[in-house]
Amino acid sequence: RSLCPKDWDTDHEVAWNWLWENIERMLKALWGKPRIYQHALDLFIAGLSDEEVDFFRRELYKRFFLNAPAGQDHFKQSTTRLYFLADRVVETTSDMFKRPRKMVQEISGLGLRHVGYGIPTEMFS
Repeated sequence: RSLCPKDWDTDHEVAWNWLWENIERMLKALWGKPRIYQHALDLFIAGLSDEEVDFFRRELYKRFFLNAPAGQDHFKQSTTRLYFLADRVVETTSDMFKRPRKMVQEISGLGLRHVGYGIPTEMFS
């Protein structure tokens, strides 16, 4: 709102309030459901065949490099290492449901390490 004070009027205020009231409503509807999602995610991951896991691994990097071509300059590891990192993405996603506070710390630490490695922060988004 502060970025456009001259243009801000009551219609904008109504839309702004509507947006946040809907976000609040959606979040309240999801309250307590992460356990359900965690269980569903764990079942999904456990049910993946080796071929599906390999497809995910390849597709992860394919999409990443399409969205951030400069990322190829920073991923010069072996395929085995890249697959390990892809597997860690899956584990981290699952762990977000199980241990959210711990994972916030771990992901923050991971981001700081990547800054230390000289990875441009634009690649984090």
